[in-house]
Amino acid sequence: MSSHGGPEVLRLTEVPEPEPTAGHHRVEVLQAGVNYADLHVREGDYLAGVTLPYVPGNEVMGYSDGRRVVALTRGGGYAQVALAHRRSTIAVPDDIDDATAISLTLQGNSAWHLLHTVLRITPGETVIVPAAAGGVGSLAVQLAKRAGARVVALAGTDAKRALALGLGADAVVDSTSTSLAVDLKEATRGAAAAALEMTGGDTLHSTLEALAPMGRMAVYGSVSGIETTITTRDLMATGKTVSGFWLPLLFGHRTALLDSMTDLFQAVRDGELAVPAPTVYPLSEAARAHEDMAARRTTGKVVLDPAA
Repeated sequence: MSSHGGPEVLRLTEVPEPEPTAGHHRVEVLQAGVNYADLHVREGDYLAGVTLPYVPGNEVMGYSDGRRVVALTRGGGYAQVALAHRRSTIAVPDDIDDATAISLTLQGNSAWHLLHTVLRITPGETVIVPAAAGGVGSLAVQLAKRAGARVVALAGTDAKRALALGLGADAVVDSTSTSLAVDLKEATRGAAAAALEMTGGDTLHSTLEALAPMGRMAVYGSVSGIETTITTRDLMATGKTVSGFWLPLLFGHRTALLDSMTDLFQAVRDGELAVPAPTVYPLSEAARAHEDMAARRTTGKVVLDPAA
């Protein structure tokens, strides 16, 4: 992308192969993950700015130094070759297939750390999970159930709500409801101890209102693009906690990503985590992938295939 803007700014272009710098190595990319953060980067309103021209993409699966690996990157993922720091690169066990590995890299790590590092959920608690048919949400539903929680899922269509129930959600709520706070309170029986939130705007306020006193919320996105204000008065009156989460903050931690990925791989082996097959687009159709994701037409993981 040579400029910020709509999906049309994403163009397939030949550029020189990236040269490794200290601590980094090349990854021959088999699949590149597409995430909501990429849409914000493209539009120019992401948490971290980028220097144009820029190759987007923060998540890849492929080969490096003869090993099959997944890696989180600071850009450069939508390509045949990407650079990744060794600390954010994880070897993929032989019994984990490529599609599962890429689906767990960013979304799986995010869901795991949202639930366990930020919210620190405990058995018996009720947890609200948004976008429950999406990449993070579909995994968070299952991981929360694995941790012994009661899960109330949010989704915008009948098909997506059915998918959430199939993943183990105890109840589902229409995320487009004009009475969302009321619906959530009913579904959670007024006992929601924790909530994930990634929409912002009215959805954030409704979810926060539905939390029980002393409840905890972890905010990991703002898909609506609406800046949301929470007053100290509201927080003090209810004792609620709102925490932010951004996965790159863990990149410098020596074992955080390895620990979570190891547990995610084990959950798959144990049959406690089902990873839906990803939706695959050719690298040349990155713009269409962005369009479909923005329109909420995708479910599960969205990936680009450089060889397609």
